[in-house]
Amino acid sequence: MVDTTPLTRAVEHFADRLRAAPQSRLQRGAAAEALELARELARRAQVLEGVEPREMPDAGMFAAADQITVAGHDLAVVVPGDADVAEAVTLVEEAQKRAGV
Repeated sequence: MVDTTPLTRAVEHFADRLRAAPQSRLQRGAAAEALELARELARRAQVLEGVEPREMPDAGMFAAADQITVAGHDLAVVVPGDADVAEAVTLVEEAQKRAGV
């Protein structure tokens, strides 16, 4: 059984930081960075599930934290191995650094 705790923790941490960020920070790119991460996490989950990937819609800057949470948890359910978890955690951490939150 794959331990996905590092992935869910990283996603929750980033989401919490986004929720606490001022609107100006979200507008300066943090929300856009989060949306791109959510789209990538969702795409990976869909590929692993064997379905044709669909792009996650832009639900607005205030929904970005929820979008990465949902996409991250979806990926955690289907991720096949520890290396995949580590790779996803790296994606989350790098996106958070670029977002500046």
